[in-house]
Amino acid sequence: MAEVTNELIYEVLKAIQARLGNLEESMRESRGEVRALRSAIAAIDNRMGAFHMDLANIYEASGAMEGRMSRIERRLEIIDTPHA
Repeated sequence: MAEVTNELIYEVLKAIQARLGNLEESMRESRGEVRALRSAIAAIDNRMGAFHMDLANIYEASGAMEGRMSRIERRLEIIDTPHA
């Protein structure tokens, strides 16, 4: 069996310390990427909210136009109105 010396232990500890440093760096990079993804998702969420508001406004305007068109058609007697 190989003799365990302080030098051997020291070399192993240095290697472990280097690997831990690499892990810490990777974790920092990962955290930065997660922050960037969260920002991107928030931006998409804001755009989707704006899109929904735009769509609601379009539906509202379309409904108003349809109502006005119906009144115009009735006044001009263009459409058949059901007789009660």
